[in-house]
Amino acid sequence: MVYRPLHSLGRFVLAACAVSLGAASLGAQTAAPSTTAPVGPNPSRIDVFTGYSYFGAHGQAKPQDINYSSIDEGAIGSVAFYFSKYVGAEINFVAHPDGTNDGLYSGSAGPIFRAPLQGFTLFAHGLAGGAKLAGPNDSGVPFYHEPYTWGPTLTAGGGMDYDIPFHNNLFSVRLFEADYRYVHADFGPYVGIPSAGVTGGRANLNGVDLSAGLVTHFGHIIPPPPVTLACVAAPATAYPGDPITITGTAQNLNPKKTASYTWSTDPNGGTISGTSSTANIDTKSAQPGSYTAKGHVSEGNKPGQMADCTAPYTIKQFEPPTISCSANPSTVNSGDSSTITANGVSPQNRPLTYSYSATAGSISGNTSTATLTTTGAAPGTTITVTCNVVDDKGQTASTTTSVTLNNPPPPPAPAVQQLCTLNFQRDTRRPTRVDNEAKACLDDVALNLQRTADAKLALVGNAAGSEKMGSTKAAERAVNAKSYLVTEKGIDSSRISVYTGSQDGKTVTTTLIPAGATMDSTGDTAVDESAVKAQPRNAPAARHRRHHTAQ
Repeated sequence: MVYRPLHSLGRFVLAACAVSLGAASLGAQTAAPSTTAPVGPNPSRIDVFTGYSYFGAHGQAKPQDINYSSIDEGAIGSVAFYFSKYVGAEINFVAHPDGTNDGLYSGSAGPIFRAPLQGFTLFAHGLAGGAKLAGPNDSGVPFYHEPYTWGPTLTAGGGMDYDIPFHNNLFSVRLFEADYRYVHADFGPYVGIPSAGVTGGRANLNGVDLSAGLVTHFGHIIPPPPVTLACVAAPATAYPGDPITITGTAQNLNPKKTASYTWSTDPNGGTISGTSSTANIDTKSAQPGSYTAKGHVSEGNKPGQMADCTAPYTIKQFEPPTISCSANPSTVNSGDSSTITANGVSPQNRPLTYSYSATAGSISGNTSTATLTTTGAAPGTTITVTCNVVDDKGQTASTTTSVTLNNPPPPPAPAVQQLCTLNFQRDTRRPTRVDNEAKACLDDVALNLQRTADAKLALVGNAAGSEKMGSTKAAERAVNAKSYLVTEKGIDSSRISVYTGSQDGKTVTTTLIPAGATMDSTGDTAVDESAVKAQPRNAPAARHRRHHTAQ
């Protein structure tokens, strides 16, 4: 017979508690990285159960028909590994230390099935393995029994776990586990020993194993979601020198770990700096073009603990300036000045420098205003002024405006000039003859015609109202005056026009008509010179002297 002290049960229970606490500590370390509850949509990968077990044995050792009666309290432990949300494999260990006459230890393995619910998990399993069974015997001596013997064991049952909503559902309470357990053991040939009772025989033991305790969860069926990183550039389009901020947004980071960031960008895209979720790009040295900033976040070296992102951005070429130009006044007299005003605009507010040129005159100024001086420019011309602007990047723009020089006012239109008037009042016998007094007037008229070679002369003869044949005499007076100027003074006859007028008097008016002037001949009548015979100035006087001598 083999002696098994009762306090071995206490040692086993303490060992089971130590395993449970160690599993809990390991579970806390393992489950911490996950941010997803181990039950519900993402149940655990491994469950470790430790607890109390009560085995209600039913059966006898044959052939002596001795009942098992004290295999009752004990400890239970199991490890279940799940391949999916519902199906797994389990290893089960049960220890029912020897009671008065008996004892049982078993190790089994088999499939396990579970149904995760909201806050609860139902499970069922079927196990097969080996059991180490002792006793009973018929000696009636306490704590003496048949030696422990290995035999097969079968287990089938199920239970319910309640999830504790703390520490990311790291623990559950197994409210109950109810298993049917069958054990077979062969103790050898049946032998009767007078001092120890009957030994040997075989046992077919079955009963219900009721358990409760603590379940510790490890890992998850669905692994924690991988770390992701998205980043964006603001602004996405900039000019050289403009700052650009790259902002990275990481998802699924473990708050208990420190994430590290690194940043880079394409060559010629500027200088990037930053070690956090935000980076800055200095674009002073960037060349125009399209670039990509790259970000990397890491909280470990395992897959899913790091991620990358890209953020495109564009560096634009500085836009050239524009310019408008105006002149005030835009029309001046030759020699006057005009103010030129230019308005240059740089879309990126670059520094601007102005310059000017003109097709005539002179212009001065290098700011947004300049002065055009028109001295020396010909009247009537239009001066074109070119306004130029250049920014600090060498980009230019030009436009023009114009200033018109007035023509000098035209000289006053030449006017006709009234010269002396020939009077035919004194010679009543020859009232149309050019006498000495008329000659003096005509000499003065001839002098004026000689001084102005392009001028013409109008001679208008008049008659007194009392004269008979007054119109004829008026015509003769004008024709005689013309004859004197042509024959005596050598004036071109084409330069002299003769008219008869309507004035009351024995006169001939003389009007000098400069080139370009027009005489108002209203009321005058041109004389048909072919119908009037000119009378020489001295002919009548010679006849009078001959007549006087004869007498």
